Amino acid sequence: MIYDSINHEINNLNINSIDENRKIILQDLIDYIQQKITKNDIINLNFICTHNSRRSHLSQVWAQCLAHYFGIKNVFTYSGGTEATALFPSAAEALNSSGFEIEKLSNEDNPIYSIKYSDVFHPIIGFSKTFDASFNPSSEFAAIMTCNSANEACPYVPGADARIPITFEDPKAYDGTPQQAEKYKERSLQIATELKYVFSNLKTS
Repeated sequence: MIYDSINHEINNLNINSIDENRKIILQDLIDYIQQKITKNDIINLNFICTHNSRRSHLSQVWAQCLAHYFGIKNVFTYSGGTEATALFPSAAEALNSSGFEIEKLSNEDNPIYSIKYSDVFHPIIGFSKTFDASFNPSSEFAAIMTCNSANEACPYVPGADARIPITFEDPKAYDGTPQQAEKYKERSLQIATELKYVFSNLKTS
């Protein structure tokens, strides 16, 4: 039910390329989700970065898609920042290049996007917001810190029942360079690969 192009992309992600130190970092997220599955609880994942413009959106979108790919039920993904800006176009373009269908629903400074990975599942609504915005869960969620600055700025996330740092390098460093599109796609696929590892290590029975 996931678009064929995205299925193909996921199938080609090599989780064996993840080094052992990184797998140790990812284990906390595996453990959190597994505990929720075992209890048959709702699994709310809020990916948090400073501006909610790049890494947090990439993580939110791939996590929701991969949950369906692996048949993990009751997963709802969100993203937020310590401040709101806008979903950066190159992040959306990186997702689009992997097969996600992206439609801009509004044209203000912080536009709202529909991000589809299937004609069956509800599209992800993408826009920049603070992590504690009313759109996001206020309790019973994992706060997954995707950048060092947000990780340092938010030692405590109100309402979270787990706080899990899984930080990624910022592709923003390549904005305005000939490598921009390549580096955004590279970061998107790194995030996808690591989240594939997470969801592939879950037991549903």
